[in-house]
Amino acid sequence: MKETKEENGRITEYMGKRVYDFMRWRKLAAVLSVVLVALSIGALAMNGLKLGLDFTGGTQIEVGYQNAPKLEDVRNQLDAAGFKGASVVRFGSDNELLIKLPPEVTESMTQRSARDEEASQSIGDNVVGELRKGTDGRIDLRRVEMVGPQVGEELRDDGGLGMLFALAVVMAYVALRFQYKFSVGAVVALIHDVIIVLGFFALFKLDFDLTVLAAVLAVIGYSINDTIVVYDRVRENFRRVRKADTEEIMNISISQTLGRTFMTSFTTLLVLWALQFFGGELIHNFSLALIVGVVVGTYSSVYVAINALMALKVSKEDLMPPVKEGAELDEMP
Repeated sequence: MKETKEENGRITEYMGKRVYDFMRWRKLAAVLSVVLVALSIGALAMNGLKLGLDFTGGTQIEVGYQNAPKLEDVRNQLDAAGFKGASVVRFGSDNELLIKLPPEVTESMTQRSARDEEASQSIGDNVVGELRKGTDGRIDLRRVEMVGPQVGEELRDDGGLGMLFALAVVMAYVALRFQYKFSVGAVVALIHDVIIVLGFFALFKLDFDLTVLAAVLAVIGYSINDTIVVYDRVRENFRRVRKADTEEIMNISISQTLGRTFMTSFTTLLVLWALQFFGGELIHNFSLALIVGVVVGTYSSVYVAINALMALKVSKEDLMPPVKEGAELDEMP
């Protein structure tokens, strides 16, 4: 029984499974990736990331309402009271609000007090005092936290270093498990995914805080997992399928992992969509970053990572185990 079935000189079936010609569109996919990365870099250069309070510094104030307020009314009330640029989201329940004040407001009010603790309490009292003027119900001050600009800068630098360290570890792992050409392809795919996610947030001017940074790091883990699965099949098929060129090996490998890739991505997206629509505003950007990352990561595992291998001209010889010195002499009679 033949392992492969061919039509017009191309493998269309292997081991009883349909083989799709993914590599037929690899040049078009490469152009699409270049365009997306260029747009993302352009958005980052023009708009930059809208860093959240975690990175810029500022004040977080948690308040509790007796009756659930309208967010837009609270924002307008704070804006009219001089708290420009305040962010207001629901926190836990409809009656709980989390108010984030930008560093400019925090610094101007901190100058009135000698101690940070006194300053943060003063800011919280002022905010609650203004909010009480616009409602008949009771408003309680639950918590006040101040993040200094130095702490925010340290978090930003540590987050960037963490991302670079993750990419370096991934490159080393793939190089040891497979071969250096595979590690280059994996890291190119990861950089592609990270840049597009960051560019998406820069383009739409969405808040980028620690939760979004955590989502970006999760995207790196998700994408490399998918890429490793495809790479395993590529290595296996290079050693098993004899009468096939590199392009056909790639098509066979992607086709074999297609079902697993689709089901993993689909079920992951179901959870993320649930978080997006029902998880509340606090994790809205976190789930959004993961949704973009999963979609782009699935695409990059098929086309960017494999395209990189094609560009580096990976071959069967690259994956053959090295022959030990003197081994050939030992096998001679």
